Amino acid sequence: MSIEVKVPELPESVADATIVSWRKQAGENVKRDESLVDLETDKVVLEVPSPVDGVISKIFQAEGDVVQSGQLLARISETSVVEADTTQEPSVERVITPSAKKMIEENNLNADEITGSGKSGRLLKEDVQAFMNRPSEPQVKESVVDKAQKSDSGSSVKTPHTSPADTSGDLSEHALGERIEKRVPMTRLRARIAERLLDAQHNAAILTTFNEVNMQPVMDLRNKYKDLFMKKYDVKLGFMSFFVKASIEALKRFPAVNASIDGGDIVYHGFFDIGVAVASPRGLVVPVLRNADQMSLAEIETGIADLVDKAKNNRLEIEDMTGGTFSLTNGGVFGSMLSTPIINPPQSGILGMHKIQQRAMVENGEIVAQPIMYLALSYDHRIIDGAEAVQFLVTIKDVLEDPARIIVGV
Repeated sequence: MSIEVKVPELPESVADATIVSWRKQAGENVKRDESLVDLETDKVVLEVPSPVDGVISKIFQAEGDVVQSGQLLARISETSVVEADTTQEPSVERVITPSAKKMIEENNLNADEITGSGKSGRLLKEDVQAFMNRPSEPQVKESVVDKAQKSDSGSSVKTPHTSPADTSGDLSEHALGERIEKRVPMTRLRARIAERLLDAQHNAAILTTFNEVNMQPVMDLRNKYKDLFMKKYDVKLGFMSFFVKASIEALKRFPAVNASIDGGDIVYHGFFDIGVAVASPRGLVVPVLRNADQMSLAEIETGIADLVDKAKNNRLEIEDMTGGTFSLTNGGVFGSMLSTPIINPPQSGILGMHKIQQRAMVENGEIVAQPIMYLALSYDHRIIDGAEAVQFLVTIKDVLEDPARIIVGV
């Protein structure tokens, strides 16, 4: 019996998808629910599983093809999966004449690369001579990206194939004097990210205001309870949960920062869906914590850890990416000291976090060293006034410098 494998129903906001890589090829055995192919949309990467045990009889779409919902991908002959026969024929040692062997050793050649013309494949001196006299082909030193591609193609790790455009494209490893270029198509996800960032810059009046926060109180609280927290909730107590809580408190006081523009209307959201920017193999993504105001610190940390894991393994779903009323991005994990983040449309604000650095601060007339983080709030000036933005950031600063406010609610 033959079973058809089709493109699953894509979300309403997604028109089509691109085939990133086939995990199985025609003629291979597959098991039910085993991943067959990875499809990339402009938002997420989807895995298409096998509906049955069987053998792939035919593949209809190639890698790089653009497909739509319901389009035929492959056909599987339904049958019980036959285990691979591990019985091997006894190996026969290849015959190499003494003169050929000597020439191979003297010239440091690989005998397996040379075709023998003698009886039963016997390798002759003439075969070695012909191999050495073959026309040489210009070769370009293999780049790091090419190595990564070859490694990916032979890997058994359950991660969708990453195209060169998704990596840094490091071409620094090359011979002296070589000038290497590599042109690869931009992935759909990265193209969509670029489009949204340009839209944000062109269609919003983005300004950024800055402040600094003394992280010592949060660090002290975290160090005091991190072991108990880990033991009770099985998740690390990080800084992100404090920033999410502080942001929600500020959003409650300044609703315009939690609002968005829809045509000629301002939409004030009565809920707090917080986007958390995450670096994935295919580019920056902003999955969303739903109803973050109703979460405890442990639930926030667990939720963020789950989203980060999904992003790194290309398992984010459309539902993880849609919506969001405000976002946070932490460039500090990469060593950033200061930045001006771009808002994630249609949101109106984004908080940028940075590296914690010991700095000289004046306290009670004395200079002391304190762990300081610079904060940046980028906002849409069309609906958020400068005074609101400044006070919003000051509220976050006040809550973080006195984290007991999170518990007391003041």
